[in-house]
Amino acid sequence: MSDQILALAGLGDLAESHFSFSERVGYLKKYGVHSQSFSTLQPGMQYFDLPGIGYVAYMRKWGGTFVLSDPVCPADKFPVILERFHNRFPNACYIQVSKQVVDFLHLRFGLYGTQFGSESRIDLGKWSLSGKKKQILRTALNQAEKNNITVKERFSDDHTREISEAWIRTRKCKSNEIRFLIRPMEMEYRENERHFYAYQDGKAAGFIYFDPIYHNNEIISYVPNISRANADFRQGIFYTLMAHAMDVFKAEGVPFVDLGLIPLSLDKNPEHQESRLLKRLLHGVYEKGNFLYNFKGLEFTKSRFRGESFKTYCCHRRSIPALEFLAMFKLTRLL
Repeated sequence: MSDQILALAGLGDLAESHFSFSERVGYLKKYGVHSQSFSTLQPGMQYFDLPGIGYVAYMRKWGGTFVLSDPVCPADKFPVILERFHNRFPNACYIQVSKQVVDFLHLRFGLYGTQFGSESRIDLGKWSLSGKKKQILRTALNQAEKNNITVKERFSDDHTREISEAWIRTRKCKSNEIRFLIRPMEMEYRENERHFYAYQDGKAAGFIYFDPIYHNNEIISYVPNISRANADFRQGIFYTLMAHAMDVFKAEGVPFVDLGLIPLSLDKNPEHQESRLLKRLLHGVYEKGNFLYNFKGLEFTKSRFRGESFKTYCCHRRSIPALEFLAMFKLTRLL
């Protein structure tokens, strides 16, 4: 969309400004339909704001610009804000964005749009634990009951840091909590976060923090962005916490639960706008890169819920954005 078209649309005189925090939260509650919209308010984010439209959230590393999620604005205004943002940051990479964003950036600026992973959404109106394919969930719940595991919703800290630090020591990446793709556990803005804890004989054994997903000032879904389990009892805790929380959300009338990013869970069939070289490399990382991150385990765990899967993408200028991806891995603390 050219400046002339923007002018005809009555948007040519818009200038970038800086929203107040309350203004930004207002846009989030109205247009934060992406699973990572809430994560755009994590510490360290920078913003490209357009008054009356919304904002793009990004971080910078080694001179590179990395956008997280779709713009927080009306979907029909994506072209307006992306046009302006691209003019400011023509070499930016866009991480975990939808096909609508990909299509605009590819057609307008020739950017590649390569699948980065998958996401999954569960319709709580249809949700149940019945069916052969959910046997592993029922088994986990039965094991939890036998081990005196109970689940309660609490907001106060209940051995959270202790559990988290023990959990991190069992991970592939032990040095720090991941950020950017997964927002940090501690955020200043916590409105409508939901915390569910699992207890074994009265002692906290694990927890999940759920973030809200909004549309028109209503919560339409929750996404489990932070999950931890005591290193002494890992089996079944996530399934047990999820099943309990989903029952609570369903009773409240919340329509969906999103499972968030399943990184490198890729469709092998290439799309025309994808970098085939990059996609082959990402397939290779999935197959050989479990020392970096438990890609296969995460995909298996989330697939047990049998949600509706859809693709999520990264947009990039070069066919093989090697330096950009290295910078992103450093940004996220995976390296």
